[in-house]
Amino acid sequence: MTEKTDTKKAAEKAALTENGDRVLENGSVITAAGGDLIHCLTIIGQIEGHYLLGDGQKATKYEHIIPLLVSIEESEEIDGMLMVLNTMGGDVEAGLAIAEMVASMTKPTVSLVLGGGHSIGVPLAVSARRSFIVPSATMTIHPVRISGTVVGVPQTYYYFDRMQERIIDFICRHSDAGEDKIRELLMRTDQIATDVGSILDGAEAVSIGLIDEVGGLREALAALREEIAERRRKPKPGGEMMLELPE
Repeated sequence: MTEKTDTKKAAEKAALTENGDRVLENGSVITAAGGDLIHCLTIIGQIEGHYLLGDGQKATKYEHIIPLLVSIEESEEIDGMLMVLNTMGGDVEAGLAIAEMVASMTKPTVSLVLGGGHSIGVPLAVSARRSFIVPSATMTIHPVRISGTVVGVPQTYYYFDRMQERIIDFICRHSDAGEDKIRELLMRTDQIATDVGSILDGAEAVSIGLIDEVGGLREALAALREEIAERRRKPKPGGEMMLELPE
């Protein structure tokens, strides 16, 4: 057994014993199966930004998620990340910041939408290299909403319009959905009471190219392991193959 294998086995054992604390702190676990070390990260409830949400609300705190993503990217033991989403959306800038972090990772990433991937959850779902959604899940696409005290001047509306453009651009760059289709879905008036936007189920999200495939945990993990295996086959800078020798 090689020194590298010994090190990885020790890392797997240590990571699995820490899973209880990880779940309590940031809703994530590390799994070790088939020789791959996979970090499972959950994005649930409302994405909390610069302001604290009430005690009774489920929240994903971006100040926890961002450094966690850095640690996953820099870890020599972690092979890939599965991001599971069931979110109603939340702070736009915080959600988009997490999505940009995921999209810029070199580690294999797969997203799985369970329940819902609404609002700013849409860019998060498409930020992974491969995306899946279960048939019963839904995704809500709507314009950026304004809440709280707003100064009614042209500069305010210009700011929100630019923010909307950034979200549309991100979605289109990281999925196969066309810009015209996204804009059409944003402005529909016949699906959401007292609001504009669209609600897509799993099959509809795939049909417009927003999500790659309809599937559940089995399919998402299989795709992630494919991505990990493909990454191992690629040569490192300098020509060395990233293949581990069998024990």
